[in-house]
Amino acid sequence: MSTLTIRLPDDQHERLRALARHRGVSMNKLFEEFGTRAVAEFDVEMRFRTRAARGNVDEGLAILDALDEAHGSGKPV
Repeated sequence: MSTLTIRLPDDQHERLRALARHRGVSMNKLFEEFGTRAVAEFDVEMRFRTRAARGNVDEGLAILDALDEAHGSGKPV
């Protein structure tokens, strides 16, 4: 396990402390959750970019058009 020291403006620190208290977790746990979420979002973006690089633009646009049509009509896709 690693230790990380961060500098925050006092008002932001107090708001984060209030958020942690509201969630019933420690500041450490709150930042652990933030880190987990950030890494998961990064992983999703990298998977998307990798798949997009292998994809076909015309097929992708056709899928998006179909989604737009279905969404506008209320039909399930």
